Amino acid sequence: MKKLCYLSALIFVFVCISCEQNRRETKPVELSEEYYSGGKLGTVFNATSFAYEQPAPAVENAGMAQAFREGEYIFEKDYNTNASGAFHGLGPVMVRRGCTYCHPNYGHGARQTSYNSSVQGNGYLLVITDDTDTYLSSVTGMPQTQAVAPFKAPIDETQIQIDWLNATDDWGNTFPDGEQYSLIYPEVTIPLEAFYVPLEVTKNGETTTVPYDNMRVRLESTIGMYGTGLLDAIPDDSITEQWRKEEAAGVPLNPAMFAGGTWQSYYANSLQGDGTKYVRRFTYALSRGPLLDAPGANAIWDITNVTRSDRRYNYITATYATVSSQDEDVQAEFYKYHPDKNTGNVEQDIYNYLMAKDIEPEMTDEQFKNFMIWHRGLAVPAARNLDDPQVMEGKEKFMECGCAYCHRPSWTTGDDHIQDPNLKFSDNDMPRYPHHKIWPYTDLVQHRLYMKNDIRTGWCRTTPLWGRGLSRLVTGADDRLHDCRARTVIEAIMWHGYDSRSDARESVEKFRQLTKEQRDAVVAFIEAI
Repeated sequence: MKKLCYLSALIFVFVCISCEQNRRETKPVELSEEYYSGGKLGTVFNATSFAYEQPAPAVENAGMAQAFREGEYIFEKDYNTNASGAFHGLGPVMVRRGCTYCHPNYGHGARQTSYNSSVQGNGYLLVITDDTDTYLSSVTGMPQTQAVAPFKAPIDETQIQIDWLNATDDWGNTFPDGEQYSLIYPEVTIPLEAFYVPLEVTKNGETTTVPYDNMRVRLESTIGMYGTGLLDAIPDDSITEQWRKEEAAGVPLNPAMFAGGTWQSYYANSLQGDGTKYVRRFTYALSRGPLLDAPGANAIWDITNVTRSDRRYNYITATYATVSSQDEDVQAEFYKYHPDKNTGNVEQDIYNYLMAKDIEPEMTDEQFKNFMIWHRGLAVPAARNLDDPQVMEGKEKFMECGCAYCHRPSWTTGDDHIQDPNLKFSDNDMPRYPHHKIWPYTDLVQHRLYMKNDIRTGWCRTTPLWGRGLSRLVTGADDRLHDCRARTVIEAIMWHGYDSRSDARESVEKFRQLTKEQRDAVVAFIEAI
């Protein structure tokens, strides 16, 4: 027995020595720059189910690893209705209890067949407008379907119905070689009785009632959190130049955003900030500018209604506050939950509570800072298999079809001085990515695809492709496009050409002429990046 143990030990030592010699003698493989999707400061070589959750090297370089972890903790936990303690302050109405419902494992939301805001992976936000695509002013821009006692949700989500319908394109959903595909799209129905508030819209300072038949409901799903800090590091001037280039080439642009070589609509914050104008770069609708006042910075407040020092008020409409204050059920229970608000006038007390502008912050400044360090510090997973012959052929065909015009492969970041419309943070507060070449595969410009039951206004910012090939592994789903109507890459491509007016129609027509093997190669390339 002793001899056997001795022999095993010698073998173990020999193997260890051999392995060490191999490590010393084997030179590391030099990867091309495109493997580094987020540049050397923003890329991690992690292709596991945790690929979207990793801190960028820039986080470690800045000594912000612990702050990143604390910000991550905020992202991953649900908020509650307690008056104090960890994660308190939820409500009185909200869209979700926490972030991961919309961003499963930090990724893109998944396609849903019913609307349940408590389901993990339901990244859907309701888009409710009149027939001119103007948001209803009586519900918040991101309509709320949950409430805490004694209040009632602005919309009863149990009555929301999502139907998935089939669509047929000009080619009969068939490639020239006979291969077929299917296209589906969502129709969303919300009956009038599901609304707790009246249907109202405000235009030019005048509020009017919207007839029910004139109301439109669409779905928009969340995108992944990773890499947004890198997009934030692209200079405003570079984005403006991209818009000018496309305008000069005759590409149709959203005139409400850009015309005559200049921005028609900048992003500015005059409430918390000083009104400085910034180039728009985030959300499908380009509703936001710099990351520190973009979807994540706002969602950690308005999705949960958890206040902070620069948001000491609820994300609630005056219409909702009025209806609630006059609701006998709410009146009967209000003082049970809020005895300190009793002045003897219950209707006024409820209204004042909901519309207060001096609520004590429920999230500390340090928590918000750590959350934003985490948000800006999320790395992009490296590209994979770029030297595979099929992937290389797919890249060639991707370029030949013209897909790279909108899905611009690379950008170079600038000095990356922190831009914060809230005026809370500066360079030393956040991880930064100066002077790096990154590969997001987006031009950050809005285009129109004219899809059936299209996105609001029809204009949609090109979504980055980086990292999406890992979506099924990370989130369990790889649904694509703004409302997750595309279940596969092929479906996503073919929706780009559904209508002859689509900005991508010519590219899709070229894609249709590829052989089955070439189409598969394009898919392999998109999955690889």
